[in-house]
Amino acid sequence: MRKELDYFKLGERTFDRETINYIGLIHEYKGRQELYLEQKPEELNRLIELSKIQSTESSNEIEGIVTTSQRFVQLMKDKTTPKNRSEKEIKGHRHVLDIIHTNFDYIPIAPSMILQLHRELYQFSEERFGGKFKDSPNEIDAIAKDGTKMVLFRPLEPFETPEAME
Repeated sequence: MRKELDYFKLGERTFDRETINYIGLIHEYKGRQELYLEQKPEELNRLIELSKIQSTESSNEIEGIVTTSQRFVQLMKDKTTPKNRSEKEIKGHRHVLDIIHTNFDYIPIAPSMILQLHRELYQFSEERFGGKFKDSPNEIDAIAKDGTKMVLFRPLEPFETPEAME
């Protein structure tokens, strides 16, 4: 099954009043953000740092990658060297977020760039699949308290991935 998003068809769509109001608010808040950037850059930098920390923590937690709170803070502040696979993945996630936040204006949304960021994600790890499309199926699971496994997310099959990335 081919999944496709044709941006040109958006012009043919109609949107309800609520959606239009949200689009207006996004535009308004974008203007406020630019003003905020000029007036309080230190506050925005603090919020960016907080979002990197929360994103890293949440994304890795979904994957079952955890460490102690103290080690997590040290890894996020680049004050320690990762000791195990989980900590190396946490460090890689943080590294890629730093690249994106620093260079977002210059990062094209292209399969080659995504693979490059994927390679950066695993640069602290012994894993050698960073920067390559997957070659086996996978899923994101959670284990309930009673021990049952729940599939949270099932990505595309390996053979579907390159075309979907294009």
